[in-house]
Amino acid sequence: MAKQPLQVSERLYSYILEFGFRDDPLLQELRAETSKLPASMMQISPEQGQFMALLAQLMGVRRAIEIGTFTGYSSLSVARALPADGKLICCDVSEEYTAVARRYWAKAGVAGKIDLRLAPALDTLAALKKSAPGSFDMAFIDADKTNYPHYYEAVLDLLRPGGVVLIDNVLWGGDVADPASQDLETTTLRKLNSFIAADARVDFCLLPIADGLTIARKR
Repeated sequence: MAKQPLQVSERLYSYILEFGFRDDPLLQELRAETSKLPASMMQISPEQGQFMALLAQLMGVRRAIEIGTFTGYSSLSVARALPADGKLICCDVSEEYTAVARRYWAKAGVAGKIDLRLAPALDTLAALKKSAPGSFDMAFIDADKTNYPHYYEAVLDLLRPGGVVLIDNVLWGGDVADPASQDLETTTLRKLNSFIAADARVDFCLLPIADGLTIARKR
């Protein structure tokens, strides 16, 4: 039997938060502010943000796109890892939540790297497909789950060969492995996971980070 991932207890997670990455006051401040919001569970975990930033640095990412910005934790993490002339396009529909993100981008000095598009993401992606296909190095999908398959297809058109898409919440609290869970979000994620596993256009790995993170590299 394959070795299973380590079960992360509260004590072990505290250890990860202390030694797993170098935290900083601005990200701590953003986490604290977001934790007071009703939808705070939508924020990615801090170790996930650091993982994405490190990946962007390792890849030398210059152009990135994210679908689902919320209060800006992932975008702040990635934008900091981009070079001075790098660009991150953020797709969201909430003026309220992205107003928080804008404040923190300004505090971090990365607002000039970020282009926020407040519109349905599929509209933004369709426009980019016409104007900038195959020009992005990295993409992050963390929005409405029922549209994940559409986002995945659109993003593949935007990525250059060798570009990477990261997809959040692919384990969905474990429900994807429970046949009794048949709600639309769960079944959509389950089908997407199965589809990516057989998709010859990418090399991929599903990692048990936070709520599950798939990394797929366009061939």
